[in-house]
Amino acid sequence: MPEPLADWPRPYYEGPAGKPFLFYVVYGSFSHAAALDAEHYRSNGVYPGLTLAHYGQEHHAEVLDGFREGYPWDDLLRRDPALAHRTREAEECLILQGELDDQADLNYLRDTVGLLAFLLDHGGVVVFDPQIFRWWGADAWRQHVFEPAAAIPGRHVVILNSEEEADAAGPSTWFHTRGMRKFGRPDVSVHNVPAQYQEAIVDLCDRFITLQAFGGNVPEGQEIQMNHLPAGLVCRHEGDVDDPDFNNSHIEIAGALRG
Repeated sequence: MPEPLADWPRPYYEGPAGKPFLFYVVYGSFSHAAALDAEHYRSNGVYPGLTLAHYGQEHHAEVLDGFREGYPWDDLLRRDPALAHRTREAEECLILQGELDDQADLNYLRDTVGLLAFLLDHGGVVVFDPQIFRWWGADAWRQHVFEPAAAIPGRHVVILNSEEEADAAGPSTWFHTRGMRKFGRPDVSVHNVPAQYQEAIVDLCDRFITLQAFGGNVPEGQEIQMNHLPAGLVCRHEGDVDDPDFNNSHIEIAGALRG
């Protein structure tokens, strides 16, 4: 009888909160059936509550083409034109998706990471993660996501930044995350960040990503206490899954970062 797979724990889990949501697209050719080796891939396959659906170019061209456009696709074309070409030539894709009840562990993510590695080894070309706007080639997925054999939240969440309109106080940047919905937790947003606080804000985002991914919750009105940030910053819960900036609710860090 095979040994049970090692759990991916959530050491800060405080009880049910939001609902984790996963959505991945794998392009390739999947005509050759193969059995998933659970021990090798550290996966029991499609986690209960998720679905894996197949789409072909002949009957579902709009599904395949729908992801091969927009900002993430343009970024892939610029960053890795060879991988983009192989993705464009692919005539099949598999979509793994679903919403789960909050979990006391991250075994659903463990199973998903391994399953996607298996699919890349058996006909897959690339994994698209629309929640973080990221296309993963097989080597990158294996090296950065699968081979660590552990939940590394920063590989599943992205911190984005964009310039905000300058005012009398000078230029500033908006920092926000995407991808926390995979863990059933809100993303993080910080507006009007001047240059002297940018490094500290990235550190703050990283801390919130790790805390929440491993099960912690951030209460409404929580004060931010960090040596390199001014006093008076607090957490406000805002938004919902219909917000296009996050496709998720988020924590807005409210308070003055500029004088």
